[in-house]
Amino acid sequence: MATESVTEFQARARAWLAAHAQQAPRDYGAICPPDLFDAGLAWQRTVHAAGFAGIHWPAEHGGQGLTVEHHAAWMLECALADVPPVLNMVGLVLTGGALLQYGTAEQKAQHLAATLRGDHVWCQLFSEPGAGSDLAGLSTRAELDGDCYIVNGQKVWTSGGRYSNWGILMARTRPEAPTHEGISFFLFPMHLPGVEVRPLKQMTGDAEFDEVFFTDVRLPADHLIGPLHGGWGVGMAVLTTERGHIGTAVVGLERRLESMARMADGRDHLDALQRQRLARLLATGGAFKAMAQRQGPHATTAASLMKLGLTEMSFDAAMLRGDLSGPDAMLAGSEAFGMLAAPGGRIAGGTSQVQRNIIGERLLGLPREPRSGGDRT
Repeated sequence: MATESVTEFQARARAWLAAHAQQAPRDYGAICPPDLFDAGLAWQRTVHAAGFAGIHWPAEHGGQGLTVEHHAAWMLECALADVPPVLNMVGLVLTGGALLQYGTAEQKAQHLAATLRGDHVWCQLFSEPGAGSDLAGLSTRAELDGDCYIVNGQKVWTSGGRYSNWGILMARTRPEAPTHEGISFFLFPMHLPGVEVRPLKQMTGDAEFDEVFFTDVRLPADHLIGPLHGGWGVGMAVLTTERGHIGTAVVGLERRLESMARMADGRDHLDALQRQRLARLLATGGAFKAMAQRQGPHATTAASLMKLGLTEMSFDAAMLRGDLSGPDAMLAGSEAFGMLAAPGGRIAGGTSQVQRNIIGERLLGLPREPRSGGDRT
């Protein structure tokens, strides 16, 4: 049977979304927030039943057996319809990518189709409070003991930790090795004894993230994915995939620009400086839109330029929105929430410091940042 063309598939996806978008939650982006989890899960199962889940995954693993171009068309149509394309990026992009590339036949059979159905929901157990932005500096340990690894440590900024039943874990399995060479990558059941998940309250008052503690957790040895002590390569492979999906659609940026342009509506009191700030924001956003339109399907240094630039643009927009709303905006309401939430963009999805390092080292050819312990790998 002939493969459906991208144009035919996109038209079918557009028609289906037009008929079913009202069943979807708002487009929450890469990670489903806790308060929308039930709606997000129901939407994932609706999408799966209609044949739009795992579009470019092999059919033998529950996917549709189509191409990356078909998947990109689905992502675009979802952006235009203002609905989430998947339940969460960790499961449908990172975990799926790791399993397809590194998983054993048994691991693929256990997890891939179940993830598409929404039976397995995943969180990312990478970041740690003591390592900052240096993922290679993680200290959570997994020590082999017979047919299990004993896991001890702590993870932080875990999106979806409280509702996920599985996680992808990076832990140190050879402490004496150079930092990048002693890490392994695991598929981690969140229900194991010794796992504690605590909501992490932010200064906005919300608790979108969690911290996860491991105390003598016995993790079956067959949950290792990829080579032992080779987890750094697995992690970098899946994170490169993530960076290729952050901000995939120009549509979202266009909506942000439209929202910024409306800041001046009904405000005749803007002074020259405020008008200049708004004009600069719109010009900056237009430049990043042009850059996004040039970005290909694979992540490049442009992804770091986009991430850093849009983070700072969003921060400046939140501050300007607060200034235009007057002193009352500092007390309560959407402007106050936006100003409190804005600094978080400098951490989420790859910190601004890391993006500057990538730009400096890979684009500008600057010397690499010194690393502790003499490890410059």
